[in-house]
Amino acid sequence: MISRIAVVIPARDEEELIGRCLASVLEASRHVTVPVDVIVVADGCLDSTASVARSVRGVRVVEVDSSNVGTARSIGVAAALDRRADWIANTDADSVVPRDWLLVQLELAAAGHDVVVGTVRPDFDDLGDDQRCAWEASHAAGVANGHVHGANLGVRASAYLAVGGYRTMPEHEDVDLVARLAGFDVVASAHAEVVTSGRRFGRTPGGYARYLREDLVVETAPR
Repeated sequence: MISRIAVVIPARDEEELIGRCLASVLEASRHVTVPVDVIVVADGCLDSTASVARSVRGVRVVEVDSSNVGTARSIGVAAALDRRADWIANTDADSVVPRDWLLVQLELAAAGHDVVVGTVRPDFDDLGDDQRCAWEASHAAGVANGHVHGANLGVRASAYLAVGGYRTMPEHEDVDLVARLAGFDVVASAHAEVVTSGRRFGRTPGGYARYLREDLVVETAPR
């Protein structure tokens, strides 16, 4: 049984978007009956991300200067484990979670799953018409595709520790973690879909923004 949840959010220069992210996470926390710790890891920020996050009541901010998302997530989880969290929910500072996000993860954990791989979609307001059409043609609504995204990922603390946690990686640290968790009960879920920024240039060269910019339309183009 899960007795405490931590939400870990790495952030780098996200002063414009982190406010709405935190508002959505705090709303989701009101829909579960266990304590929820919200931890923002402000990593190498050159803007007011940390101060914006600190202004939100109930949010803990850790400032680091690693410029490495794997390190930032790892530091956030370490802070969560210090608070004895036994479930780690992960999202990103440019994302918005639905109000049942944590509730769905808790229900899946109670059913015996150790890892929840949730679905993510870009904010359609950020996309061009060709991108939105390509997205809708290649992603069936309500169907779990199993793609790993740090913006919508949950893991039991004991499983996380068993595989050594997040590695120091500049990107794809989420995919690497789930690959090492293959021996545990991993479930892909289309419930509680997270909406993330559809910006074309992100914080890492090979992340979600690069996929939207370079691959999305190409994947669905006629051959």
